[in-house]
Amino acid sequence: MSSEEEMYSIPAKHRKTENLHIVFWLLKDLSWAMLWKPLGLIMIIPTISAALLITYQTRHIKSELLHNLAVDFWIVANAYWMLTEFYSHNDSLRYYTIIPFTIGIVIIGYYYLIVRPKEKSKALTVALIRQNS
Repeated sequence: MSSEEEMYSIPAKHRKTENLHIVFWLLKDLSWAMLWKPLGLIMIIPTISAALLITYQTRHIKSELLHNLAVDFWIVANAYWMLTEFYSHNDSLRYYTIIPFTIGIVIIGYYYLIVRPKEKSKALTVALIRQNS
């Protein structure tokens, strides 16, 4: 890493939330795989809640915010898919997951195609100004 690259760290209390979120998500998906419907249904709430809290906590860092928003939509799609498999006999309902999945992809595309290039350009301009000062 060059000395000019900006670093940030995640506060310990936020890291604990992220680690707990992984536990919730794994329990939700394990419940899905094992067809434990009540636990799978229950685990949707803490999984999505933790994801939204992480998104809120990282809202000041644009790259983190946008990536976490995409994860939020991924989890919503994932939870909806699980619910359709648990409680519906209509297989075509799962195709509605395309909506939150696509929103997540659009958010990531927006970051990598628009936001990140602007941030890199701005950082380069600042570095050149500092170098010439």
